Amino acid sequence: QLQLVESGGGLVQPGGSLRLSCAGSGLALDYFAIGWFRRAPGKEREGVSCISSNGGSTNYADSVKGRFTISRDKAKNAVYLQMNSLKPGDTAVYYCAAEPLAACPLSSHEYDYWGQGTPVTVSS
Repeated sequence: QLQLVESGGGLVQPGGSLRLSCAGSGLALDYFAIGWFRRAPGKEREGVSCISSNGGSTNYADSVKGRFTISRDKAKNAVYLQMNSLKPGDTAVYYCAAEPLAACPLSSHEYDYWGQGTPVTVSS
């Protein structure tokens, strides 16, 4: 059974950076497409970014393109989300999710495995 644990969230000023980590255990993440999602207070969960199982394809929400970068480290069985130029609108709980797919959808209903989330607050 695959388990996912996110880390790296916290409080950051506008314009700052954070790197979120999604660590997998139980199964190798190589066989899974990994997505990052977020839920802001009072809003529905939205897809932020995803990476295909072989790492060859990535997708980003328009709101984060050019600021966020997703990557995966096979040796560490982890996926990362580098977030730069953070804005107050990026404040949310961020979740990683996995699904044994080759492709990389940004729809949350495509994913069955979820982490517990890590909070990100962007505020001065």
